[in-house]
Amino acid sequence: MSEQGARRGQEDDWWRQLYGEDAAEGGVGAGGGGAAGHPAGSGAAPAAGAPTGAGPADVGPAEASDTLDERVASVLRTVGPPGWGDRPPPQPTPADAPDRAAPAGDAPPDETPPRAAPTPPDEMPPRLESDRPAPPDETPPRPEPDRAAPAAPAAPDETPTPGPVPPGEPPARRVPSPPPPPSEPIPLKATGPGARPRDVARSAPPPPPPAPAVTYIGDRPPTYEAEPAALPAADPAALDELVPDTALEGAQYGSLTLRAASQRGDSARYRGDVRRDALLTARFGAGRHALILVAVATGRPAVEGAHRAARDACGWIGGAVGRSYTQLAEDIRADRRGDLKAGLQRLTDRSYGKLRARALERGGPPEQYTAALRCLLLSADPDCRTRVFFGVGAGGLFRLRDGAWTDLEPVATDHGTPAPTPDPTRATDAPARPGPGLPHGPGTAEYPARPEPFLFHAAFARPGDALLLCSAGLAEPLRQEPAFAAHLADRWSTPEPPGLVPFLATAQLRAKGHAKDRTAVAVWEA
Repeated sequence: MSEQGARRGQEDDWWRQLYGEDAAEGGVGAGGGGAAGHPAGSGAAPAAGAPTGAGPADVGPAEASDTLDERVASVLRTVGPPGWGDRPPPQPTPADAPDRAAPAGDAPPDETPPRAAPTPPDEMPPRLESDRPAPPDETPPRPEPDRAAPAAPAAPDETPTPGPVPPGEPPARRVPSPPPPPSEPIPLKATGPGARPRDVARSAPPPPPPAPAVTYIGDRPPTYEAEPAALPAADPAALDELVPDTALEGAQYGSLTLRAASQRGDSARYRGDVRRDALLTARFGAGRHALILVAVATGRPAVEGAHRAARDACGWIGGAVGRSYTQLAEDIRADRRGDLKAGLQRLTDRSYGKLRARALERGGPPEQYTAALRCLLLSADPDCRTRVFFGVGAGGLFRLRDGAWTDLEPVATDHGTPAPTPDPTRATDAPARPGPGLPHGPGTAEYPARPEPFLFHAAFARPGDALLLCSAGLAEPLRQEPAFAAHLADRWSTPEPPGLVPFLATAQLRAKGHAKDRTAVAVWEA
């Protein structure tokens, strides 16, 4: 008789004395275990008044070990409904079974205790209300603390623990439960130097907008709109005489950078008049001996065909310079200013003579078919920095140095065709001689004298200087409007010459009362 068997008999005796005859009947009817000394399922009851399990001599060896499951089954047989204690306890799965050795009084390790057969469906005890599985959206009731509740059924989303497997059947495969749904992301508070509260970000002042581009000078904008409004009228038989609204040109040779722009004035854009300013840029020769000519001409206002006169003046002076460019380039490199003045004056007189002849061919007065002509000669030789200006009529010649303008317009001293005078600043033993093809001598009947004084100026350019040749439409506001001159000086005093588009944007700065056509030619010295 083992000690565990004696202890079990004492416990059964205590339970029967506590609950009386009902507990004894339930224990016997269950067939799961009788009094000490009687095998289970025999149905024999001890005599009245006889102590059950009085001592070790009356109790035989136990068929099962004294485990927690047996104790729970004993409680269920005592307090539960009839037949409740006959249900075999759920067998733990290999993963859930505790890793512990059986007590010494239990069955030998090499013998497996017999499994209880499952209760047939018709003999199953009635299920309690608390034993029913709760709906998915309801929480099952909790068991009361004073009585042991049966194991709650598995939830729909959980895998139930498999029960005892009948002999001869394969064990049921354990189906893994589906993964839980992803939880909602937890909002995290941004930290770091870039994280700022919204109220602080809203209260911060926005960055200042970029300064608007200056389009005009003065208290009020000009009367006319800045953009073209009407196109000039066209003749189907003379479409080659059409003049574009704006002309733009640029070049770079040696140490000089050239920018040139000519555009229709605000008044002509509004009325649909043609641009009366003409612009010609030409290069004669190649390499160090090349000569660059820039010519600007302006026809008379309110005269029909004035743009043709300006174009003819540029074309004829360009042809004359091109035929004599070799001698002119040599005189410029040698700084022969007297020879240059005499030769260029004769070329100018010849060109104006052709203008007068063209006016007679058209049947108009010669004084109307004319134009103001201003030219600039530039040597492509990097070692030559002499810039030569000559012309007739209104316009302007300015030099920009150290952010300040200097008016270089020469003073007219003649109104005819004086003989060339030698330059006293030039020291040379070679006699002055006209270049090949250059006309010389006083004007003749075929080529009469020009109507206005001849203008000539030769200047030596320094690095950083900017020389500006312009028509009257730009020279007038530059002389009369200090704010206009200051704005141009600020824009063009940069270390690098401006591009074509920035140069045009600056040259078309508007000022009230100045709506004529304007042409600007600027040369920057590196």
